[in-house]
Amino acid sequence: MDSLLGLNEKGENAARATVPVLMPGAPLDQTYDYFVPEGLEIEPGCFVLVPFGAQTRIGVVWDVAAGEARAVDPKKMKALAERLDVPALPLISLRFAEWIAGYTLTPLGMVARMMMSAQAAFEPVKPRFGVRIVPDAGEPARMTPARQRALDLARDGMIRAKSALAAEAKCSTGVVDGLVASGNLVEVAIPERRFPEPDPDHRVTDFTQAQTQAVHALVSSVHGGGYSVSLLDGVTGSGKTEVYFEAVAETLRRGKQAMIMLPEIALTGQFMSRFVARFGCLPAEWHSALSGAERGRVWRAAATGEARVVVGARSALFLPYSDLGLVIVDEEHDPGFKQDDRVHYQGRDLSVVRGSLGKFPVILASATPSIESHVNARTGRYRHILLPGRFTGADLPEITPIDMRTHPPEKGQWLSPVLVDALKETLGDRQQSLLFLNRRGYAPLTLCRSCGHRFECPQCTAWLVEHRFRRKLNCHHCGFSLPMPETCPKCGEEGSLVACGPGVERVAEEVRERFPEARLALLSSDLIPGLEEMRRIIGSIESGEVDIIIGTQIVAKGHNFPLLATVGIVDGDLGLSMGADPRAGERTFQLLHQVTGRAGRALTKGRGFIQTHMPEHPVMESIILGDREAFLDREIDMRRRGMLPPFGRLAALVISARDRDLAEKFAREVARRAPRADQIEVLGPAEAPISVVRGRHRWRLLVKAPRDRNIQAYLRAWGEALPKIGGDLRLTVDIDPYNFL
Repeated sequence: MDSLLGLNEKGENAARATVPVLMPGAPLDQTYDYFVPEGLEIEPGCFVLVPFGAQTRIGVVWDVAAGEARAVDPKKMKALAERLDVPALPLISLRFAEWIAGYTLTPLGMVARMMMSAQAAFEPVKPRFGVRIVPDAGEPARMTPARQRALDLARDGMIRAKSALAAEAKCSTGVVDGLVASGNLVEVAIPERRFPEPDPDHRVTDFTQAQTQAVHALVSSVHGGGYSVSLLDGVTGSGKTEVYFEAVAETLRRGKQAMIMLPEIALTGQFMSRFVARFGCLPAEWHSALSGAERGRVWRAAATGEARVVVGARSALFLPYSDLGLVIVDEEHDPGFKQDDRVHYQGRDLSVVRGSLGKFPVILASATPSIESHVNARTGRYRHILLPGRFTGADLPEITPIDMRTHPPEKGQWLSPVLVDALKETLGDRQQSLLFLNRRGYAPLTLCRSCGHRFECPQCTAWLVEHRFRRKLNCHHCGFSLPMPETCPKCGEEGSLVACGPGVERVAEEVRERFPEARLALLSSDLIPGLEEMRRIIGSIESGEVDIIIGTQIVAKGHNFPLLATVGIVDGDLGLSMGADPRAGERTFQLLHQVTGRAGRALTKGRGFIQTHMPEHPVMESIILGDREAFLDREIDMRRRGMLPPFGRLAALVISARDRDLAEKFAREVARRAPRADQIEVLGPAEAPISVVRGRHRWRLLVKAPRDRNIQAYLRAWGEALPKIGGDLRLTVDIDPYNFL
């Protein structure tokens, strides 16, 4: 800090003050010293422009030097160019970045880049102009119906953008320009929108006895202050959202900010409506569907404290909150909180770290908590708060297995007669049904019946998935696509291509053939163009305008469909085939439980049907019997015996190159140089299950260690023993991997 104050080691006035500056986005783990020009006020966390090599870059002033200290000739040391007019990162953001960098073995500069992920916040705010009526201006010399409509709307005195007024008046912007020229409208600057302040006392909610006890526990954790983690474990439809809203309200009363993290923020129109009902206004949203300007507005509002509550995807964790006092992770079990590119991190786990650093409470909520959270609750590290029943008093749906060995579908079809009869009965009762298949597209494989040719991605070891509605074959790993051909590219046979296996589009086709009178909604991320369209479809389901819903995993993300009575799982075994994934059983249990839990939440009695070839599988038995504890006991025991998380630690190393031999040779060299260490096991190298992605050949190693071993220190020592990695070779390290493909 002395350098920031312009003092030398003896406390005497230094000739020129220096500050350490970090370069966000650069794969560097160190800061660089710069002179502070006279008269420039600088503090830790502020953003500055600095000369860096031949470039001028944005840097962040750090409070202490990071990385290797190198003596620099004062004559060669450069000065800061200027300070940007941007709120500074709070000191806790610097500590958070350092913790993430150390834990994930990611350069500090890459981590810091995540904390400035709104480019518009670093650019001058562009004024927006609109139009307003001029009182007593009289009528224009030439009045038309379009002009009349525009003037009638503008008479309320509001300022509107020209395009907005034209859209409301159903006219062109030329009509609006004509009214400006005639003096009836005047152009004025549009005031910058501010985020409204949620009212913690806007509405009083009536709770059941169990909910009241949960509210008391969560509110007391906020009121008491300090760090704590609570696991809000409630069955589907138990009212977890309304319960944790009371913790948000208490946080607001204490003058603190709150952040609610959701796995699918783009699908949360229903959540936003519930927030408005409780607090009287919308929260600030943070997700990838926002425009650049809106992201900049939210970033600044979080930094200044104007945004009191932020609801966002996992990246909302890195906003520069001025006074964060609560983090809630809803659907905490969801694998969508894990990021698998650039900086590999688990959003749920980092939320707990953020709470620990900030000394405030964290709430994890789910109907199917992760094994890690269950173990922490059982051992007392987390407070365990249970909501055992639905707030409506409705029973959980009865689950019926459909053994596909004894009740197979008709030839060329995918729905068992048992499930078809259930759909007929539900339609007859004027209730809704949901068919779930976690596979996008029409078919996972297309082949030629004449020569056997299979369509494979030219850049990945993966079959191309047919998307019949768009007439394309797509790779779901790299995005490669090509138009659906009319003939086989290998033998030239016309009309010989056949689709193998079902995707949701194919299930929808079968449902249309069987129930032509039914109103269908197909929910799949690749079929819906944007956020507003997705929310419109979900709204139509809520209001009863849909009879049968067909969807992928996005239908399991906490939606509440009051009329939904029947849920059918088209392929219950799909997730159990991932033998290399130690979380396969857990994920399958969570997904099937979440999807079937959509049924019977409000006005109807619910039931679920699971098509399976393995009804005797332990995971399937637990789902069918509703015996969660038996599943948890078995899964936790398996993890403990296998020294798997949370009882052990894992790290994945992925070596890739465009040349297969180069990737394999380097992977074997990496394995050969692994340090010997007691109780640490290195598995591999082996080709990844998907061995080529985007034209790069991939080899994997897996490191297993007891929980009390410092796996990061081991990996650092290993990295220092490796030859320099350059050229086309890449080595990626993933601490706590979730992806084993």
